Amino acid sequence: MFLKKLALAGAVSLLASSAAFACEIGARVSIVGNEFPAIQTVGANAQECSGAEVTTNLTADHQKINVPGMQGNPAEYTSAIIANSSIVALMNEDVIQPLDDLVAKHGQHLKKNQLITIGGKVMAVAFMANAQHLVYRADVLEQIGVEPPKTYEDMLAAAKMIREKGIKQNPVGGAYKAGWNLAQEFNNMFLGYGGSHFKAGSAEPNVNSEAGANALNMMKALSEYMNPDFLTHDSNATNAEFRAGNVALMNMWGSRAATLVTVDGVPEEVRNGYAIAGPMTVGGGSIPASTLWWDGWTVAKNVSDAEAEATFIAMTHAIRPEMLNAETSPLAVWLIDGYKPTDAAQGVFAAANAGTIPYPMLPYQGLLHTALGAELADFMQGKESAEQALSDVEAAYIAAAKEKGYL
Repeated sequence: MFLKKLALAGAVSLLASSAAFACEIGARVSIVGNEFPAIQTVGANAQECSGAEVTTNLTADHQKINVPGMQGNPAEYTSAIIANSSIVALMNEDVIQPLDDLVAKHGQHLKKNQLITIGGKVMAVAFMANAQHLVYRADVLEQIGVEPPKTYEDMLAAAKMIREKGIKQNPVGGAYKAGWNLAQEFNNMFLGYGGSHFKAGSAEPNVNSEAGANALNMMKALSEYMNPDFLTHDSNATNAEFRAGNVALMNMWGSRAATLVTVDGVPEEVRNGYAIAGPMTVGGGSIPASTLWWDGWTVAKNVSDAEAEATFIAMTHAIRPEMLNAETSPLAVWLIDGYKPTDAAQGVFAAANAGTIPYPMLPYQGLLHTALGAELADFMQGKESAEQALSDVEAAYIAAAKEKGYL
């Protein structure tokens, strides 16, 4: 499996057939997935197929309904659009099927790096990549005479100068909302410090370590330059701070880059000063303090052969090279032949080029992510030490992992 190269795949424009191929299906297709614009485009493209009904349920609650919706026989949904963090739940419940035979029959337009192979079998087809990376105000950095930071230590130094010069009181932004977001920021920083979430070859947690403490201490140092309400700020709130001109430096998702300053009401100086760069390193390490992500689609296990084939044909049609145009290309870093990266994609490609580690696809990673999200806020508020917070994380994770049979 070449997950580290997934985001690079879209950078290479290969010659693809310019002739659009017809999409005829002979059985129902039912898709569940998230609701942001790139996925809405994929769903709409699948609905171009004729011969049978194609329905979509695209919602922010997709992870709550995709497993139950695929457990029936027949499954309610014939395909779930997922990411490398969410495919694990579907595999744990054995509700998706290997795609090797369908790839051989109908997947001639797919590239090897799109085929997500787990345990030697193709279990999903990826169509876009994502990563968190530096977003900054070039004009503000020019004002203090420093280059865009390449490390988190550089970010702290720049933030101190911005505050001391009276330019911005809270110049750093971060999606540090208690829960999933805070845990994800820890994951990024922890990997940047060389941490490994689990002891080798086991489900034993390994975050209560020097790398874990270093990650938390850096996050705490950064939070001193954030809005005091940072524990309530998800990506939307953090972007709003940037758009309002309050933030000059932040770690943000590449999927937000194209539309970050295009909404109405963004001040001209923010729009003109907006710039992006690759992810930063930390602690003298060479691995970016970020994670690499992909989004893709699956085929349900509890469906007829005809429905499985129809679903594969429709979903392959949905991500064909011909779907790329001036309207759709900026919506994502597409892993599709013919995709030409926009300026907004450079941060994700920089992440891939720098060897950013993919978000772990382990059956128990979600339990650890949940434990991190629940237990780290007390440290960020100064209520306990890094070591105590990480001990609490491991205790919460171990209880959940034992309940699930992983320990």
